[in-house]
Amino acid sequence: MASEKVPFDIDEVMARLREAVRPYPPAALFQLADEGFTSAFEQLLACIISIRTMDETTLVSSRRLFARARTPAEIHALEPDEIDALIHPSTFHDAKARQMAEIARIVLEEHGGTLPCDFETLTSFSGVGPKCANLVLGIACKVARVSVDVHVHRVTNRWGYVQSRSPEQTMVLLEEKLPQKYWIEINRLLVPFGKHICTGTRPRCSTCPLLAMCRQVGVTNPR
Repeated sequence: MASEKVPFDIDEVMARLREAVRPYPPAALFQLADEGFTSAFEQLLACIISIRTMDETTLVSSRRLFARARTPAEIHALEPDEIDALIHPSTFHDAKARQMAEIARIVLEEHGGTLPCDFETLTSFSGVGPKCANLVLGIACKVARVSVDVHVHRVTNRWGYVQSRSPEQTMVLLEEKLPQKYWIEINRLLVPFGKHICTGTRPRCSTCPLLAMCRQVGVTNPR
């Protein structure tokens, strides 16, 4: 019941989240960064691969692609069909392959072969929205931005920390309310938390370390 809840303390929440997700693999782009794929260009390609694709498939496809080509020049040297074959397990792989080839061409021709850490440049590419742009900026460029996917949107609204109808609105509200020191980390933590604990249906509320602070907004069938 709401009357039994304690005040929501974001610092305590983040500390408990770190412990809660320790047994689980990190979100795909953070995992790839941990493996050394840290350039803005690599992170952007991995984020494109990840769209509508499970993390496990994203990792396999990204590793296969980067084993063959990692830089704009190396990607540009491949035909779109070759890129397609490398990322084939991902959803919409054919369109993504053409998109990657075009991004590589633009980076080479307009940016001297280095993808700039710039939100406007990143979102100028067809199919690249705020979520991918902010992930690239946060992971590769160490620029504090909030990246909101379905997990971040669902969980922060379920907590009652924000009230919004879309991930885009959640991003704006979090950048107004969430301490900036957590802007990058919130995505790293809430993706595994949302996948394994605070799931879309039947969240594991009974064993959740945040239960006392979470307002459980919209939760009707918890475990």
